[in-house]
Amino acid sequence: MKCEEVSEGLVAYMDGRASAAERQGIEQHLAVCPACRTRAEEFRAVWNALEAVPAIDPSFGFDARVRQRIAAGPKRRWFEILIPQPRLALSAALLILLTVLVVKLPLSKPVPAPVQASEQDFNVIKNLRVLENYDVVTGMDALSQLAPDDSTQPAKQSSNDGAESND
Repeated sequence: MKCEEVSEGLVAYMDGRASAAERQGIEQHLAVCPACRTRAEEFRAVWNALEAVPAIDPSFGFDARVRQRIAAGPKRRWFEILIPQPRLALSAALLILLTVLVVKLPLSKPVPAPVQASEQDFNVIKNLRVLENYDVVTGMDALSQLAPDDSTQPAKQSSNDGAESND
């Protein structure tokens, strides 16, 4: 047995409620473990002291007198049932106050100033209807609709023409 198992079963062992197998296991452990043996001896000393104290029987009618005192105690009025305990009421009030403070306090981040819109921004917004139709914009091949720039081709041809004339 382990020390934890012995400490859990020590009271049952001292009281005589432990089974024979439990008693034998505890006795074997107590023979080898000095810490548990010391604890068992302390329990035995307390147990012997408690057995030396005489048991006091309650007087006749003790139970009836206790019940009468409980019945004679102050009765709660009907509206006192609705009033919670003071600590509970204070806790609820503080919770509500804290919630209100957290919600109402301003944010620690400053709110940025509004940006002034320029005339160019308004032109973009004016042409927004065209951009809203995404299919038209994605299907449009802008480069194929442009006319070729002829200014670069004649320059190449003139250099070629000059080369031919030199031959």
